[in-house]
Amino acid sequence: METASFSMLELFKLGGVIMWPLLVFSIAVVAIAIERAAFLIYHNLDVDDLEVTVSDYIGKKNYSAACDYLGGLTKRRMGARIFLAITEQMKSSQNFSEHRVEKAAETEAVKCISSLENSFNFLTAIGSLAPLTGFLGTVTGMIGAFRSISEATEVNAQIVANGIYEALITTVFGLVIAIIAMIAHSIYSHIVDRFAAKVENSCTRIISQLGEKQ
Repeated sequence: METASFSMLELFKLGGVIMWPLLVFSIAVVAIAIERAAFLIYHNLDVDDLEVTVSDYIGKKNYSAACDYLGGLTKRRMGARIFLAITEQMKSSQNFSEHRVEKAAETEAVKCISSLENSFNFLTAIGSLAPLTGFLGTVTGMIGAFRSISEATEVNAQIVANGIYEALITTVFGLVIAIIAMIAHSIYSHIVDRFAAKVENSCTRIISQLGEKQ
């Protein structure tokens, strides 16, 4: 007995009208995943080298040089933006205020992390909506299958099996889309969380060094 095989186009047609929103979801997931990957790669999230260099400038109390160094890196280095907020506070003020410096670093860090997490909510939404849409397609498909059974003069296993088979296609597509969306969200969230933790630790050490130099 030969096993039936279908192309993606044939499966799409078998899934019915519900496959259209699933197609939109799949395109959106791929587009967001690629865009976020490119964004995270472009914006170097390493902060260790920045901390070493900035600490050296702080040790010499050369805040202007630190600002110049960090200012040239802000386009591609998120950490540079946060450290620049700290050094600019020291450059523009003669009196050290730990609260003011921490506030400046925190404000800039929130902006950077928000930029990194842009579109994450769409991945979460699609991860929830895709399987529900797939289940909707299954339900509507089952309704059509049972309608075909009720209208048939003779009911056999093939009629039932074909109807269920077609109905479950949307569920499979919905689950696959959701899995891809949630995997992408988990990976990117881990990267951003790790960056946030490293920045927090580095800022704490730099601010402590600033206090010691006053």
